[in-house]
Amino acid sequence: MTAVLHSLRLAAFPLGLGLTSVLVSGTLNRVMIVELALPAALVGFFLAIPVIIAPARVWLGYLSDGHPWRGKRREPYIVLGTLIAGLGLSGATLIALNHAAVGPVLIGGGALAFLSFGLGHTLASNTFEALLADRFTGVQRPRAVTLFKIAMFAGILGGALGLGALLDPFSQGRLLAVVGGVALAYAMLATLAVTGQEPPVPHLEAVARRAASEPFLRVVRTLLWDDPQARRFFAIVVFSVLGTLAQDVLLEPYGALVLGMSVAQTTRLTALWGTGTILAMALAGVWLIARWGYLPVLRVGLGLNVTVFAGMLAIGVLGSADGFRALVFALGLGTGLSMAGLLTAVIEFTTFERAGLLMGVWGTAAELGQASGGVLGGMVVDGVRYLSGGNALLAYGAVFALESLLLLFTLTLTRGLRVGVALSSDTRTAAARRLWGEFTPAGR
Repeated sequence: MTAVLHSLRLAAFPLGLGLTSVLVSGTLNRVMIVELALPAALVGFFLAIPVIIAPARVWLGYLSDGHPWRGKRREPYIVLGTLIAGLGLSGATLIALNHAAVGPVLIGGGALAFLSFGLGHTLASNTFEALLADRFTGVQRPRAVTLFKIAMFAGILGGALGLGALLDPFSQGRLLAVVGGVALAYAMLATLAVTGQEPPVPHLEAVARRAASEPFLRVVRTLLWDDPQARRFFAIVVFSVLGTLAQDVLLEPYGALVLGMSVAQTTRLTALWGTGTILAMALAGVWLIARWGYLPVLRVGLGLNVTVFAGMLAIGVLGSADGFRALVFALGLGTGLSMAGLLTAVIEFTTFERAGLLMGVWGTAAELGQASGGVLGGMVVDGVRYLSGGNALLAYGAVFALESLLLLFTLTLTRGLRVGVALSSDTRTAAARRLWGEFTPAGR
């Protein structure tokens, strides 16, 4: 019972993470463009900054691995990250409200504020993932990562509903109060979630000194560039996310332009996809991964999505809106299975000594895949529509076909993945694994 309560308390962090994410990408995005009449290109630049700095995850992970504070490598950095993110978020809002005219203060100040938000958000989320790798082992890992991903979805859903109600009717004072409240809630939820959760490790200072003694670039080269299995896994993360999410902003327009669905009908597609994703993740975390392993579950999810994307093109030819809804739900199922398998693989592909750095690498790969997916999908649609004289079915079908090919390529990459080989290929990593066995507290 105690372990369950600790896990539920840990879920408070992804809950706050989801709430903050929807505030930035949903509420602030819309308010800055519509209510404050800021140029969409400028707002897009601001929102892209946290993605652009994603590679900082690797160095921030290296920092937490080798520089504990008062005997803790994870908890202080998570709380510090949420505080920095909250300050950046509040600063961005203040600058936007008080400098509506485009000028050096708005551009420079807004960029600096979103940079602070991005760094804090990245520090907190990456270190939390390293904490999960430190804390959970065996069958606990898939259950933990899926529970916390579901908690993040709950935060996004709750934020979408709650923030809209709090900002109705809209006023600048309400917006400032809501942003400040969310920033404070994020820090409080993180503190509640992680305090006392980091497992005690004897001789932590010695482990940290060893982690910090190697220069950052040498560690990256040794653990990643020189390891073919690590390079393969990096590609798997990038292409699985890229192949799954290139359609992220395209399903609603496809339903409208090709199948004649109304705004209300296409809006419900997100709920269908999200329901399928959460159900599949929960099933995978509780039972499927423990029964068959994370790689088979990942492969089934990728294979299901290959079939779904092929079906979407056929549904467009047939003109069946009901069939399209069923495929969107199936896409959620495939995404949930592949996401659960991939998240578990990410945590398994870490070592005790370098958990922060390695989680930063895999997080960077996921960010790269997600950002590239949105850009690639939009470019293909626009290019094919231009060349085909505006044929929407052909344009969106080209994206679905491309995604199927990317996921098939990812499936071939998983056939050669050997996580155990990678983890034992470097003497420093092997030593870290021995330390993990020696220092793991009894009962973990």
